[in-house]
Amino acid sequence: MGEFEVHRVRFFGLVPAGVRCLAWQPRSARLALARTDGTVEIYNFAANYFQEKVIPGHDARSVEALCWAGGYRLFGAGLSGIITEYDLARLSTSCSVDGGGGPIWSMAANGSGTRLVIGCEDGSIKLFQVVPGGIQFERNLDRRKGRILCLAWHPSESHIAAGSIDILRVLDVSSGQTVQQIMVNYHVQKVQRECVVWSIVFLASSTIVTSDSFGRVQFWDWQRGTLVESHTVSTSSALSLAVSEKEDSIVVGTSTGATYQLQLLPVRVGSLEKRWVRTKPFQHHTHDVRAVAHSGTALISGGLDAQLVIRSLMEKVQKKGYEAALRKFTFPHRRLVSCARKARLLLFQFTQHLELWRLGSTDKTGKDGEVLPLRRMPEHLVQLKSKGPEHIYCSCVSPCGSWIAYSTASRFHLYRVHYEGDSVSIAKVPKVPKLLLPAYQLQFATDSSSLFVASARGSVHILQLLEPGGCKHLHTLRPPSETPEAVYLLAVSADGHWVAAVGGDWAIHIYSLKCFKHHCTVPNYSCAVTALAIHPITNNLVIAYADQQLFEFSIPEQQYTAWSRTVQNCGLHRLWLERDTHITHITFNPKNPSHILLHDVYMFCVLDKSLPLPDNSALLLNQSTLKQLPETARKRQLHAFKICKKFQPLLFVDLLDENCLVMVERPIMDIKTQLPLPVQQKKFGT
Repeated sequence: MGEFEVHRVRFFGLVPAGVRCLAWQPRSARLALARTDGTVEIYNFAANYFQEKVIPGHDARSVEALCWAGGYRLFGAGLSGIITEYDLARLSTSCSVDGGGGPIWSMAANGSGTRLVIGCEDGSIKLFQVVPGGIQFERNLDRRKGRILCLAWHPSESHIAAGSIDILRVLDVSSGQTVQQIMVNYHVQKVQRECVVWSIVFLASSTIVTSDSFGRVQFWDWQRGTLVESHTVSTSSALSLAVSEKEDSIVVGTSTGATYQLQLLPVRVGSLEKRWVRTKPFQHHTHDVRAVAHSGTALISGGLDAQLVIRSLMEKVQKKGYEAALRKFTFPHRRLVSCARKARLLLFQFTQHLELWRLGSTDKTGKDGEVLPLRRMPEHLVQLKSKGPEHIYCSCVSPCGSWIAYSTASRFHLYRVHYEGDSVSIAKVPKVPKLLLPAYQLQFATDSSSLFVASARGSVHILQLLEPGGCKHLHTLRPPSETPEAVYLLAVSADGHWVAAVGGDWAIHIYSLKCFKHHCTVPNYSCAVTALAIHPITNNLVIAYADQQLFEFSIPEQQYTAWSRTVQNCGLHRLWLERDTHITHITFNPKNPSHILLHDVYMFCVLDKSLPLPDNSALLLNQSTLKQLPETARKRQLHAFKICKKFQPLLFVDLLDENCLVMVERPIMDIKTQLPLPVQQKKFGT
């Protein structure tokens, strides 16, 4: 594997925002997730749960509810009182409509996706039609006092159930009138406090299911206005509900961090009579589970601890192995750290500011695993704040450390950084070319002479950087066929001759920078690209896909390399393919051209192409484990994959020089110490 001096960085103070709501789209196998800072993320379950799209948040745009409607159109609403449709190709908002009732607490789409209903702060319930290009107000339904916290459509689309404080109502869609009102507090003895109906589900059997602040999941016969069943699942609030497509399973999220499954099961073996039974409790979160969803094979939950948890149901999964594995996602699948190799600087991206740090240094040497004393401590040089309510889309620092660029939804910013001894000054480049905003990815050339800006419709802008502090638009690269999708990944060759761009349609286009023309397109592969990089010597493009496959494509020869064909013929190791997290960064060691350095959240790997690929009988051992084996056993385990799991969770890895690595970690416990205290629970022995 070779020996490296490692800068182990733990001063990136990232605290991911909590999960506020979820929306599951079964036909496309995609999950929409909204966080408390307004960020919206799209996860593709068919592409190994890859986070394929991210729409950054906005301070004036909270998201309290998400829903899919009109096919694959995504709508959100929040306390700003605005209903927003998201453009999933341009990763931005496409249209906004004022709800007209103050803050919006809830929203739901009917089964056919043609109508939206919203619940507002002033107690109004409003109906909208989904039309091409937006939504259109249709009518107001019966208004009562009290904010509408949750809504649900009956599958027949004839009635709507609405939950509020102490009250559950059923409204007739055609007349707009309330046809049933149920006091949920009536069934609690000696009530001292109000009962908040947090979530609601309307079943085809005309049963309404509610979860409330008393920790109960209750089943109501709405036509008679009577309580059918009640299950107390928590001593605190039951915050969220979701039902399976067949309506035989319900998942419940609580404020204690626990999730529960209720199943509709026969009373006796062979009996036709069925009852709801609480079957499975899960404790995968530490804080409030504000959102849950139910796919055909899994329970999905999101909490204020920022974790998205996907728990497969054993009875629904055919293979009791990798497919049934528990998956937890805390960190974004995109780059939030960039490195200035020559200047040994790191740029950290937060929602509304950037931090520039200088790495520490040492003049000592030591043995393997030894911690070396620092001669100079890491230094926080600059904090660059973004003005306005928009969150930062992407950012980058040049290899020489003299340029910083970032983009929001409506503005692109470029700064020149000057270093004079120990002092650092920063100046904004005044006249930046007007680009097709926003920029989705930024990449500086290796010699810091130009900046590549990934934009909408598959285009890539090239800016030439001028001394002492300016820039001009050089050229715009466009794919041969028009696409609405934005470019989300860029790779630039070290010699400045090639650039590769990946769009939301997963097509990889390669452009020649000598003649500014499209060179070729990598053969289509039916999975999302998670990382790619161009080898500095061979100009081979190394591609990592969401299904953990690796490809190597020769740009000059416009074909896959012999090594890549060997990988596809022999296949990668089973344990490699069954990893839960995706490769997020690839780099190379110019002194060892056969080495490919790559990492995911829980592993750093040096892939040596000169060694044979392991078969499934070989062991993919961590290097620390491998060192404990006898010499003969180590030789038997000699293969291409050299894996290190000492550093976790990994947000970024890069090679500063041939013997020096920088690894940016963000321990989960460091994040949890910055979260609000969870609900206190009595534990045995305390």
